[in-house]
Amino acid sequence: MHNTAMLQRPANERFLTPEQLGRRSRRVWLVFAFLSAAVITAGLYGANFYGRLSAIETLQRQGHTDANLKVALLRAVLERPRALPLLLADDQQVRDALAEKHIDDVVALDRKLESLVSGTSASVLYVTGKDGVAMASSNWREPLSFVGNDYSFRDYFRKAMETGTAEHYALGTVSNRPGLYISRRVGDVGSALGVVVVKMEFDQLEADWSETGRPAYVTDERGVVLITSLPSWRFMTTAPLAREEADAIRKSLQFGAAPLSPLPVSHPEEIGPDATIVRAILPGSSAAEYLRLAVAVPSTPWQLGYLIPTDQAIASSVRETRFLALTVLLPILAFAAFLLRRRDVSAMQIAVSRIARDELERRVLERTEDLSQARDRLEAEIADHRATEAKLQGVQQDLVQANRLAILGQVAAGVAHEINQPVATIRAYAENANVFLDRRQTEPVKENLSAIAALTERIGTITEELKAFARKGRTAPEPVDLRSVIEGAVVLLRSRFAGRLDALKIELPPTGLGVVGTRIRLEQVLINLFQNALEALEGRDEAKVEVSVRETSEEVEIVVSDNGPGIPVAILDSLFTPFNTSKEKGLGLGLVISKDIVVDYGGRIDVESNGSGTRFTVHLRKATP
Repeated sequence: MHNTAMLQRPANERFLTPEQLGRRSRRVWLVFAFLSAAVITAGLYGANFYGRLSAIETLQRQGHTDANLKVALLRAVLERPRALPLLLADDQQVRDALAEKHIDDVVALDRKLESLVSGTSASVLYVTGKDGVAMASSNWREPLSFVGNDYSFRDYFRKAMETGTAEHYALGTVSNRPGLYISRRVGDVGSALGVVVVKMEFDQLEADWSETGRPAYVTDERGVVLITSLPSWRFMTTAPLAREEADAIRKSLQFGAAPLSPLPVSHPEEIGPDATIVRAILPGSSAAEYLRLAVAVPSTPWQLGYLIPTDQAIASSVRETRFLALTVLLPILAFAAFLLRRRDVSAMQIAVSRIARDELERRVLERTEDLSQARDRLEAEIADHRATEAKLQGVQQDLVQANRLAILGQVAAGVAHEINQPVATIRAYAENANVFLDRRQTEPVKENLSAIAALTERIGTITEELKAFARKGRTAPEPVDLRSVIEGAVVLLRSRFAGRLDALKIELPPTGLGVVGTRIRLEQVLINLFQNALEALEGRDEAKVEVSVRETSEEVEIVVSDNGPGIPVAILDSLFTPFNTSKEKGLGLGLVISKDIVVDYGGRIDVESNGSGTRFTVHLRKATP
């Protein structure tokens, strides 16, 4: 029965009409399209999963290498000053000064400590008596000298007196600066004379870490951040502390009045014994995904935490795997479509041929009177049929089509360029706040913190503007006071070009002169122009940047001119092309973004440059009162 069905199916198909074949072909193509979409969807989903996994594995390998290098550098910094207490504890001059306490011996010891600390990476080196009072110190000449201060309550003193040696990270009670205290007892337990203490700070190490742009921090056994490339994270915790433990730490004054609040890190997803995927909020930015690596620091109870951003790497890997998946799937589907099309054409040819034969037979039966003429007509129609069949085969060969898929992608860039100036100003205010804290002047600190809060809000506004720009969207323009825009741009440049803003000569427009736009975006335009002019004049005598405003009936012109060397012709011809720059560290996006902002508000930017200077003219629409 099965063999009979298989033989009958082709016979049945031969009797399908062209209309029936057309309907069947449409149904087959709909099923093929659905299956193709399902295959492509599954392929892209698998590519997303594999691309993310591959990117994380690559980041994990690279991150372990970087983290191990940071741990090695930290160990090298730790090992150098550790030998000082060991050597000084057995030094006869130290023992004599502690035992005799003659003023001459103490002064000589002060000088010796001062000379020793200058040749090491240590911050302060001092000696206390067995009562915990500092007798000699390397900073004995400074106003904040440790001499005479009582350190008997410090853990590093008590543990050294009990066990002979100790290491303790804490906030200095005199200097108010954090550091690691390494101490060693002078003498035996029953005949202890005092303790030798060296304090080392990690400012240079933290600065080196911060240059990489990836957050790194060291925590103690309780999870408290001790050393970090992000100063705002210092003395925060990796997990909430129990109330009793937090109260004990605050009572010991180990970290001063630090709130010991948890780090802004959440949603940990473990992917290995020492690696997790987390969501973290860095200072001045929004939440993002990071790969967090944890590496133990040998010879200490510390642990190094290292955060690596994953968004860009995962996006790049997913794009590559998607492209590979489509490169494999699309040719296969195209070939299947070609075979399906050829099958439809062949079936249609067979149906047409069958109709032609039926028609021929009908005509032969109708013309039985003249068999000879019928035979001639039949042969002629057969010849015509063969010619038609040959033409159809030619048409069949012309039906092959090739489709090409182009995947376009471009990663948005330039956010960092737009927020560099506010970040530099925030840093300047933060450094000023540290100085005022050292002086215990709280009011200037509050003012600086308020300014920092305003600038972070400004950064958020800039980021939203750039996101809107990436979505082909824009903030609705409105009348803006031009004088406040110019003054705001100068404020943002003041921290970066301190000492060079004297070259900036501005003729401020009258208050109330308005232009069409938004203040933040117009400040971005002026900041880019002012910054380019000041950088072009760096190191030149009689440097001068002139800013003036001209008002017409319909528009306002802002002219920024300098007496610098001018713009090279090769750069000038494509000045507003992305990534075109003559600066070593420049992105070549400042003028591109500036032009886009001005054009958004119905204006334009003109530039003139020669060997004696450069002049930019910004044309803006005048706001209607």
